[in-house]
Amino acid sequence: MSINKSEIINNISYTDLVYGRINKKLKTNLSIAEIEKTLLDIITETEERFFNKIGKNFYVTNVEKNIKITVNSHTFRIITVDQLEKKH
Repeated sequence: MSINKSEIINNISYTDLVYGRINKKLKTNLSIAEIEKTLLDIITETEERFFNKIGKNFYVTNVEKNIKITVNSHTFRIITVDQLEKKH
């Protein structure tokens, strides 16, 4: 199954609770608008080969930004973000 990056970008959504989760996981204090712009920018600039679908989720991994974004493949809701482990 191929992943349609533009479909993800055009349909991305958020729940009220996810904003707090994102700030906590990234150790930031961004506003809702800043979170949405940051994640949209990261998803847009990430090459499609770094998008994976496992089970019901898409995983967008951007090594340059040190982030992995988890998106529900049915609702296109952002579920969470994780910082990538630093490789030594």
